[in-house]
Amino acid sequence: MTVHFIGAGPGDPDLITVKGRKLIERCPVLLYAGSLVPEAVIADAPRDALVVDTAPLTLDEIVAHIEAAHAKGRDVARVHSGDPSIYGAIAEQMRRLDALGIPYEVVPGVPAFAAAAALLKTELTLPEVSQTIILTRTAGKASPMPSGEDLATLGRSRATLAIHLSVRNLGLVVRELTPHYGGDCPVVVVYRVGWPDAAVHRGTLDTIRAVVKAAKITRTALIFVGRVFGADGFSDSRLYHPQHRHILRPGKARAKV
Repeated sequence: MTVHFIGAGPGDPDLITVKGRKLIERCPVLLYAGSLVPEAVIADAPRDALVVDTAPLTLDEIVAHIEAAHAKGRDVARVHSGDPSIYGAIAEQMRRLDALGIPYEVVPGVPAFAAAAALLKTELTLPEVSQTIILTRTAGKASPMPSGEDLATLGRSRATLAIHLSVRNLGLVVRELTPHYGGDCPVVVVYRVGWPDAAVHRGTLDTIRAVVKAAKITRTALIFVGRVFGADGFSDSRLYHPQHRHILRPGKARAKV
């Protein structure tokens, strides 16, 4: 018996991995986060499978379902949104399973920031613009931020920021980042990426609050901040430059004079 923590991707049922889908198709017990994982993702579960939406459950109740499956020798597909390593709340579940001696594995998924970048057709790391991506969030009801991880500190890097779970704190985002990025810095808010009603809202640090307020977005949105979202005069990568030589493209030998 094994518990399979599966990253379902951001919502689009076609963005789950082949391995994740195969596990959903064969596991007799399926626990999924129904608030973020659409039913289309788990539609291929066995007809006689026990399917439980864990959105209203506590950690103890979720673990109780896993313990019951373990006692019967039944594999469990534990389906989370996006990639479970990012704000997936799987560490606390794995800690419980370690204590109980229940085996598990983790199957990665497409994270929301990667799906959003694909939707935007934007590379998040442009030459001489940004070569660093910071995934972060702001303090909320669920948990505070550790010391040194506030936006004012992270913003000093002027890296590309992907800010999760923070659209309700957009005012704080603007206040903390404007001194480092400038009011004209592009901001993109992607609402429910991967879902049929996904929407993209663009602005700058000076204007994005009004844009989001007009769109009435209060949850399930990812905030991008960075110059990559407005750059069009960036340099080409050296990767494909004819003078860039590497083991697979050593280049022609120089002619002897």
